[in-house]
Amino acid sequence: MIVAGIEPRAEMVHWWFATAILVLGLLFLAETIVGPEVWARRPWRRYLWPATMFLIGLLLWPVMALYTNSMIHMVAHGSWAQVLMLSGGAELGVVRGKLHSRYWRLTSAGALFVSGTAFLVHEQNGWFFARAAFLHHALGWTLIVAAVFPLVQAIRPRSVAAASGFAMTFFVVAVLLYCDRDSAAILGHFSQFAGVPHR
Repeated sequence: MIVAGIEPRAEMVHWWFATAILVLGLLFLAETIVGPEVWARRPWRRYLWPATMFLIGLLLWPVMALYTNSMIHMVAHGSWAQVLMLSGGAELGVVRGKLHSRYWRLTSAGALFVSGTAFLVHEQNGWFFARAAFLHHALGWTLIVAAVFPLVQAIRPRSVAAASGFAMTFFVVAVLLYCDRDSAAILGHFSQFAGVPHR
């Protein structure tokens, strides 16, 4: 049980995950810049981003259990946790040599698509209700559209454009999560039903 007044605001939890996602984006970008062959010269580097993705999924379970206020939020956070752990686990299996098909990359496409859908489904307010509502819609559509990058990577593994787009997706998601405030105006608009605004 969380003592009243100690539970962090929702945006604090979003900022924590934004930091982890930013690290994930930096790892993807570094691998894209130097190339997979150079990146793999140090065997431990190949485990970095799959392990980080798996860890993010793992950390979403306590968020689901402790920081949710409705069933739809629990389902959304639970689905994110599952698909991120699946994607990270599949990539760890590929790195370890236990899984051999390049089509395991499709788990990353599925993770982005499911995560984007969950963002859209669990936000029940319109785009301009408050900043948090706007960001949930923006995050959802960003992730759904970005699912094309790992899809292309499964078909054309050496595509620099797809690898760069996949890496940049995580920077965009991190920036959007850092912008989160539950009760704050977006583009000058703030619903009278959204609560007391704060910065």
